[in-house]
Amino acid sequence: MQWVIGIFLAFLVVGGAIYMVIVGNRAMRQQDENDDPLMARLAEFSERGELVSLEQIELSQPFSERVIVPFMRRLGELSARFTPQKVLLETNRKLELAGNPGRLEASTFLATRFIVPVFFDGFILIIARLAPKPWSFGTMFMVLLVFGLLGFAFPQLWLTSKIQARQKEIRKAMPDALDLLTICVEAGLSFDSAMSKVSEKWENQLSLAFARVIREIQLGKLQREALRDMSERLGINEMTSFVAAVIQSQQLGVSMSKVLRIQSEQMRMKRRQRAEEEAHKAPVKMIFPMGLLIFPSILIILMTPALLQITDVFGNAFR
Repeated sequence: MQWVIGIFLAFLVVGGAIYMVIVGNRAMRQQDENDDPLMARLAEFSERGELVSLEQIELSQPFSERVIVPFMRRLGELSARFTPQKVLLETNRKLELAGNPGRLEASTFLATRFIVPVFFDGFILIIARLAPKPWSFGTMFMVLLVFGLLGFAFPQLWLTSKIQARQKEIRKAMPDALDLLTICVEAGLSFDSAMSKVSEKWENQLSLAFARVIREIQLGKLQREALRDMSERLGINEMTSFVAAVIQSQQLGVSMSKVLRIQSEQMRMKRRQRAEEEAHKAPVKMIFPMGLLIFPSILIILMTPALLQITDVFGNAFR
């Protein structure tokens, strides 16, 4: 019964951590869209003609905006004070490569690396407190140290997985996007209009990157600078070579449709090569599940009848 209660409390702790991170990010995103939610709420009450105090307006806000968001921002400010500028810039770079999930700031992300170990160790302390036998000090120290290190590395691993998934999605979509760009350019559209068409037709990370480039160009940034910034935000070699080819073709006056067609063929060839490479890696990756799961099961199925017969023979011989 104690183990059931311990597991339930541990799930509450982990669920509370996940809730704080998700709801905090969502509320911070809403606050970024609305600069001052308190003033917005005040304007809402003014439109209704209700006379309320500032304390009542603050209490009418959701719990996430009153508690979680200030807590996350405060931790972010504290972490920014003791974090070198180089680390903040590197974290901002990684967040850009990941597509800035949840619109996290670098300081807030670094603060989560200290929050998650607390919840991980809290999980272990609850399990140890409700265990039938008390844990020794050495065991408790080693387990807390291991889970603390795991909790400290977990946000970084999550961010790395986000970066890899985004880059993989962009690499997979690039050949088809370049084909559509080629068709639009050959139909008479400019390169900017072709990128706009691609961003309208699809909803993926590549179309979002193209849409951001179009917005930056509309705001006055030069096309080549916007394209270079896009390649830096994505961090993909294929995109860097594509942007360099596009800029060079515009400077030298080469036909854009020919350049795009050559680039699309090269991207398709690279995608085929990556698929073949993954196919060659499959047998090596299958060795571990086969050796740990499939082969022992086969041995048990094949050897059990033989062991039963041997047991019967030797049992009858010794009687």
